[in-house]
Amino acid sequence: MPTPDVSLLATKVLGLAFLLSLAFGAIGQRTHFCTMGALSDWVNMGDRTRLRQWALAIGVAMIGFWLLAFTGQVDPTKTLYASSRWIWLSAAVGGALFGFGMVLASGCGSKTLIRVGGGNLKSLVVFLVLGLSAFATLKGITAVLRVNTVDRAAVDFGAPAMLPSAIARLAGLELATAGLVAALLIGGALVVWALKDRDFLTFDNLLAGFGVGAVIVAMWWTTGHLGHLAEHPESLEEAFLATPSNRAEALSFVAPVGYTLDWLLFFSDKSKVLTVGIVSVFGVVLGSLGVALCTRSFRWEGFGGTGDVANHLVGAVLMGVGGVTAMGCTIGQGLSGISTLAASSFVAVLFIAVGALAAFRWQMWRIESAPAVARARPALAPDRAGLAD
Repeated sequence: MPTPDVSLLATKVLGLAFLLSLAFGAIGQRTHFCTMGALSDWVNMGDRTRLRQWALAIGVAMIGFWLLAFTGQVDPTKTLYASSRWIWLSAAVGGALFGFGMVLASGCGSKTLIRVGGGNLKSLVVFLVLGLSAFATLKGITAVLRVNTVDRAAVDFGAPAMLPSAIARLAGLELATAGLVAALLIGGALVVWALKDRDFLTFDNLLAGFGVGAVIVAMWWTTGHLGHLAEHPESLEEAFLATPSNRAEALSFVAPVGYTLDWLLFFSDKSKVLTVGIVSVFGVVLGSLGVALCTRSFRWEGFGGTGDVANHLVGAVLMGVGGVTAMGCTIGQGLSGISTLAASSFVAVLFIAVGALAAFRWQMWRIESAPAVARARPALAPDRAGLAD
């Protein structure tokens, strides 16, 4: 068997990951795909259109991932989310912090990058603060707090902590078969629910759901199949090229933002190499920028006042700390993680929603309890721009 050109293969992985994230950013800018926006539309206006976009994307990603597993393209036990430890408390606490923070910061990690590409300077500040707090929670002061508190509360199942593992044991099925059955049932139900509304069947909505879901599936194939080496020629061990975890990964936008800042700050350090997460960050921004320029929707936007600044700074910190603690954001856990049917992903997504809903209620309470004079001063009111975006 010929020895693979590892450097060339890693370049192919990075190049394809960049193109896929470019597509993700373009779709996000064109269709306004946004998890926080989906929840906001539903809670504040009773509009479920973007919620259906998100459900459709999850369904497509879930079915696509397990089709890859069933056909032997990807090993579901070797993804970032396939640990035997069910980190239920980390997922719950981190998810709630992230959900609350994304409302204050006018969008999640992916929406922040998309809005940076659209000229939003507030989101640029969020990007920087989110990256710093994420890196601190990976390797710094909040990492010590995380490891010594919530990360200690875990259940070790001795097998990948995912729904298909339980189904496989109970039904006597292979893991990939059990996963495909579960994905067809759960993911299929989400797809049917999204598509049953005739008003939803527009080009942008279908592009958002099918497009984003397909990007996640393609990312799984890129890192889990194209970049997989059963035996690295140098280490003689199994390897997944260009992933910091040395496991198959898909899109996520919290830890990769931290690693992006680290790569930029220590660029001359030869040990700092590009990963799929870092190129994905650049790809989303550039994809969004391209669509914003083509549609002439690019515009500079700044803060409305000190209250606006405070909301975004606090929100960015909560997203950075919460996203790393939960092992993902609305994309990292809400699409990539949940597509694998990992137990921790279900908990993280649930508590991201809980945190976001709590933040909506808190913002409304602030508005309603403020004196009439204060309500008339938009600079001091909670930022609402992201709720309509």
